[in-house]
Amino acid sequence: MKPGNSPEGKPVAARPTPAPAGRRAPALLGLTRRGFGVGLAASLLAGGYARLLSPGVARAQGAPAGAARRLLIFYSPNGTVHRFWRPEGGERDFRFGAGSILEPLADWRDRLVVLDGIDFLTGDNHEGGQSAMLTNQGGANTPTRGMSVDQFVADRIGVDDRFKSLELGVLTDIWGANAQTRISYRGPGELVHPDADPTRVFARLFGDVAGGPEGLARLRALRRSVLDLGRTELADLHRRVGAPERARLEAHLDALRGVEQTLFSDAEVSCDTPLAPPRLDKDSNNDVPGLLDAQISLAVTALACGLTKVASVQLSHTVSPVLHHWAGNVEGHHSLSHASDGQADQLGQFVAAERWVAEKFASLLARLAGTPDPEGGTLLDSTLVLWPKELGDSRAHTCRGVPFVLAGAVPGGRYLQLPGVSHAHVLVSVANALGVPTDTFGDPASGQGPLAGLFS
Repeated sequence: MKPGNSPEGKPVAARPTPAPAGRRAPALLGLTRRGFGVGLAASLLAGGYARLLSPGVARAQGAPAGAARRLLIFYSPNGTVHRFWRPEGGERDFRFGAGSILEPLADWRDRLVVLDGIDFLTGDNHEGGQSAMLTNQGGANTPTRGMSVDQFVADRIGVDDRFKSLELGVLTDIWGANAQTRISYRGPGELVHPDADPTRVFARLFGDVAGGPEGLARLRALRRSVLDLGRTELADLHRRVGAPERARLEAHLDALRGVEQTLFSDAEVSCDTPLAPPRLDKDSNNDVPGLLDAQISLAVTALACGLTKVASVQLSHTVSPVLHHWAGNVEGHHSLSHASDGQADQLGQFVAAERWVAEKFASLLARLAGTPDPEGGTLLDSTLVLWPKELGDSRAHTCRGVPFVLAGAVPGGRYLQLPGVSHAHVLVSVANALGVPTDTFGDPASGQGPLAGLFS
């Protein structure tokens, strides 16, 4: 097997080819006489330990980017202040200005498409913008039947998956379930509810693996103890053999250390022994950073393990009152989003909160880029990532010039200025990129066809 990359992006040593069934690997025969520990080590090093690794790690790398097979939506609320959000420059030579909201995405510039000027023609203000954002307000008799784009796509590419779609939230329950707090729809007025509790999400995803979370903990402990035994036996044998055998043993010990790092790294994305998220209060403002990190990790893990092809991570909701004190804020986000140009302190707090969200979006892209796709390349290569908002200028309460950012499986490195273009074209483009044919999305009167040149 060729060398690959771990989920953290670190090189993983090439794994020896397993011996045929019923035979020992000849190069390791002499190491099996010391007992179970060395016998196990030989088995592991002969290729058996590949079965303990994340399926994505054990596959070949290198698929070309641009073939979207998954959809991941990352939502954050309350619009923007355009002069702090807009990139500088033209379509191909754009840059993110110092101190700007999108500056934390500078390292991902060539994987991004920034859409500026997009208008909603079917909704305005907070609630109207949020309900139109992913649906374009189509009725039951329209081709998309009032569904949001994630649900429309999931109905076509996710029917054979364990979860047709996976909706994750952060502080989305406190105000109840209504048009202000939900972004996904199965039909007109038919809300899809995000799960805001990472512990519950983990149980849904992995609770049946090895007897639930407690069983997973026991399995990880057993694997660690087995590796410890193998390492102890090899170290003892190391002192008893000559120089040629000692060199081989040192190589085996190094390999065992590599196995342990792959199995038990806190950053791993593993489908057979996933790490449970920390215990957090799903309704606590103070836990928002940890909740968002946990939900991002679970979304990426679910995609990597083939549990779903469509996922969303929803940070709060429109009119969000979240207090981003970790970003230096002393007022709630919605209040800050209304700061006028003359309120420099409040504007600075709002920008700081939005930059923090951009940092989290960058961490999401990093996780995708560091996770191998079982079909080749990385998850970022094969996942279309959409970061929409429900408002344009947050002070004006309008859905004009609504910020949209695309990443991953889309030709990147572009800043598209599209004043007055209906977001219906963006939704059509997203569906088409995932192999779902449609010429309209939502209200057909608001525009037909995809956004020209977005995927070419």
